[in-house]
Amino acid sequence: MLRHAAAPGSGDPPGFRLGDCSTQRNLSEQGGAQSRAIGDLFRANGISSAAVYSSQWCRCLDTARLLGIGDVVPLELLNSFFGDSSAAEVRTAALLAWLRGQRFGGPAVLVTHQVNITGLTSEVPDSGEMIIVRIHGADPVQVIGQVATPA
Repeated sequence: MLRHAAAPGSGDPPGFRLGDCSTQRNLSEQGGAQSRAIGDLFRANGISSAAVYSSQWCRCLDTARLLGIGDVVPLELLNSFFGDSSAAEVRTAALLAWLRGQRFGGPAVLVTHQVNITGLTSEVPDSGEMIIVRIHGADPVQVIGQVATPA
């Protein structure tokens, strides 16, 4: 799981709309460079191709595309629930159920938001930080590593 790269601020401005990047908090130049560096890090570690899923927020989609390791599949289950804590439990359970149902044929990268990653793993990643997880049947999500990425 990868938290989107550097995007100044927190949350989104009033009037935010999915599909309209002008209404959202977006990657900074540093965030774009960070995303490309994360892609380089994947390739340097032998991952040149992966299944890439992303929240529908522009900063996540941009992070995912700039990795350059696979076609990006927008996935509503990865959308942020920041500001709606009542949705955390239901949304996290739905994401976990989806993950348990997947049979990835290789590496999979899920680009999402801090609240989503924290809900699933109890870890609080920085922008661009990877939380590496393993899913085993009905067992809890197992965090097997964390990778701070170039800022």
